[in-house]
Amino acid sequence: MQLFASPSPPRVFDVPDAVHQAAHATSAASTGPDRFESFVDERMLEVYARAQNPDDPMELRDLWLGRVDQELGKHGDRTWQADKWRSSAVRRQVGAEDVLRSRATVRFVKELFNWYFRDELYGRLRDQAEIILSGGAVDEEAWGVPSALKDCIRYALDRDWYGYSDSRGREPSREAVARYENSRIETEPYTAGNIALTLGGTFAMSSLADFLLHEAKTNAPALCATPNYPPLVETIARRGAIELVPLASEDGRTSLEPLIAALRPDTPLIMLQTVGNPTGAAVLEADLARLIDAAGPSTMILLDECHEWLGPLRRADAKRAAPNVIRISSLSKNWSAPGLKIGWIVADERLVADYYEYASTTFGGPPSFLYTLVEVLARMERWVVEGVDILTGEHAGEFESTYAMDLRGLQQAYDGYRQERRERADGLMLLRDAAVGGLCHPAMTVTPPRYSINMAVEFRGWDDSYLCFRDVLRNTGVSVLPGILTFCLSKSIMRVTAARRWDILDEGMRRLTRYLDQRSHGSLVIPAQRAGS
Repeated sequence: MQLFASPSPPRVFDVPDAVHQAAHATSAASTGPDRFESFVDERMLEVYARAQNPDDPMELRDLWLGRVDQELGKHGDRTWQADKWRSSAVRRQVGAEDVLRSRATVRFVKELFNWYFRDELYGRLRDQAEIILSGGAVDEEAWGVPSALKDCIRYALDRDWYGYSDSRGREPSREAVARYENSRIETEPYTAGNIALTLGGTFAMSSLADFLLHEAKTNAPALCATPNYPPLVETIARRGAIELVPLASEDGRTSLEPLIAALRPDTPLIMLQTVGNPTGAAVLEADLARLIDAAGPSTMILLDECHEWLGPLRRADAKRAAPNVIRISSLSKNWSAPGLKIGWIVADERLVADYYEYASTTFGGPPSFLYTLVEVLARMERWVVEGVDILTGEHAGEFESTYAMDLRGLQQAYDGYRQERRERADGLMLLRDAAVGGLCHPAMTVTPPRYSINMAVEFRGWDDSYLCFRDVLRNTGVSVLPGILTFCLSKSIMRVTAARRWDILDEGMRRLTRYLDQRSHGSLVIPAQRAGS
């Protein structure tokens, strides 16, 4: 039985002409200042000042939601939370550092995140949410897994390849990932010994936090850059002290100066997304190298690289291969497969060897029927990076004889993979550009993303992103993600995900702009945009 003996035909991604036109109009127009910043504002401080116990994240959550319910007026329907807010009073003075260094802050945001998804958007408000622009992932039905990778899953299942395996993953798959990662970095430092396959990005972060911090011999806090994804931050906060470090971005570049300034000699861990969620702004390699040099050898640096796609090609600096750096990747974003729960970490060989014991004790190993998918994906991605067009027997020979690889079938599968990869990336970037233009409005400020499918949009006229979500959903049937759920602790910053079908995305943007037009011509006066804001 040969893999790719009869490869599936490539999937065709249809991008309507209207998307091209909208994207072109965006590139020809000014979209406003490309600067993003988040800080702890007075509204955030007020919740901590009023709490009976500011270390109780559930009380902080209920106070926040109670204030939202109070301000919704007749549209509020959580009376017990509104009563909690009305009965509260200022009890103390609180500063921004108190919020950023509080364990309760991380859990409070995570509980608000849970409330939004479990109780509101996919709970009692689900019928209102006619258009969801807050998902954070690619619409997999429209932009799904390439056909060649689906063939790998079918092949593995047909051969009953779902037994026990090495807890770091099958060695040929790890070797393929190592060669792929070597094609993306300035040196070639990796072998299979530097790779461990995982159950996706969030799980990898959780397991690494547990593995690295369970015997930490310092009281210094781990540093987590924000904006960030609440489950990732919470999983680190569960293991010890934590400090949130807000990072600003400008012209698509995220500044690491606050993170470098917060470093201590005994800082146990840094967690950083190399491309911000929701900003789409990237960390420059030179800045990342400065951070790695500034950190002590015992400070572990976890790089979440999962949003590092849909943007200019970049070659990683050799510093990313430092012994105290761990790189995390997954199939969730780039390959539209969050439900497959598969990815990998790249780290020092000694650390990966030690991680084997942790993995074999904690979860056994990743799904073994996905090893063929990972191996094929990694090899084809490497060939793309290396500029390979025509495969040879040497390429087919990279696979074990188990696959009985036919060069003709492999070439057809590779051609189809490249075609789907190119059309999919081009289509998603066109959608993103079209969304940046479609959201340009006097009442909105869009931060154009350089990478990723997400973008940060400030909705002017609100000072609370959760209140904005409730108002917008009720009046438009469109769901956008409150920025507080990505640790944007000021203003009304919302996250919009552009990777939807065009008819859905276009209708959602039209509803938003119509509603904002109505507000601006009604009783509410939306303040004029400040220069440089």
